[in-house]
Amino acid sequence: MMMPATAVAGAILFGMSSGAIASDITVSGQTFKIAADRLEGDGFKQYGGIVREKGKDGKVHPIALSEISSAELYNLCQSVRADLPGLPVVLTINAGDGKEPARAKDLLIAMDSLNGNATFTNIQIGRDATDLNPTAQKGSFGQNSERVSIRNLQQVSRYTTAATFNLVGLRLKVNVGEDAKGKECF
Repeated sequence: MMMPATAVAGAILFGMSSGAIASDITVSGQTFKIAADRLEGDGFKQYGGIVREKGKDGKVHPIALSEISSAELYNLCQSVRADLPGLPVVLTINAGDGKEPARAKDLLIAMDSLNGNATFTNIQIGRDATDLNPTAQKGSFGQNSERVSIRNLQQVSRYTTAATFNLVGLRLKVNVGEDAKGKECF
């Protein structure tokens, strides 16, 4: 299991460093954290890309893009640091920690890092990324699987999109000052 993940990460990084993998998305430049006890997904695809920060400098960030046709996230946590001058602020969102998980359709995640214990069903590694997504760079590295299961998920992301995102038991909290300390998902 670890060998395919290591090979994938190396190939994606090589594709990004050589300019072979691209993505045409503009982002804020700020990252956020997502954690879940478990993610169960169908229709998994992954390939590399880049995102550009909005603004005159337009700094470029290499990313890994993951697409999941349908996903269930158990005990979902999302946090973002939003500090004000001299005042720590952390925004947290929690959902799916009861009987029902949070659910997403056509989930797209642009991430800097991902940690957890993953199991892929019928994985194909080394696909041309344009076979997975026509907007990917032709000849760049990709992988896909029928199903993905990730336990103890921790990821640092640049953006996330979904056709629908059902946050069962949604709780949003702005943690300010001393309350902000230790409130990030991990």
